[in-house]
Amino acid sequence: MSVVDYSPEEVKQKLDDGTALLVDVREPNEFLHERIPGAFLFPLSSFDPAQLPADGSKELILHCGIGQRSQMAGMAALEGGVPKVAHLAPGIKGWKMAGLATIVTDPVTGQPMLKEN
Repeated sequence: MSVVDYSPEEVKQKLDDGTALLVDVREPNEFLHERIPGAFLFPLSSFDPAQLPADGSKELILHCGIGQRSQMAGMAALEGGVPKVAHLAPGIKGWKMAGLATIVTDPVTGQPMLKEN
């Protein structure tokens, strides 16, 4: 039993195809600051695999800042009975390094806005 590693490009393709459910295991303040479009927040600090959003038609992919927390959450999910779990191996940092867009909070208005990286 192991967590499958995906590159940013692989995750982006799966999101574009509608075949993945992306779950961000970072904390709320990190998510508010910057996030991957379409990701759901499910912090590691309160992580319960039984409460993961489920869509049997979509692959569950976890992510965090650099891949360490999502790997831990993935192992917990597998141990909790989730049959297959993947993660964005380099995290949101790798996502941005790949030049993929994120959603950030505008410090002036407090509104979310798309940021091209």
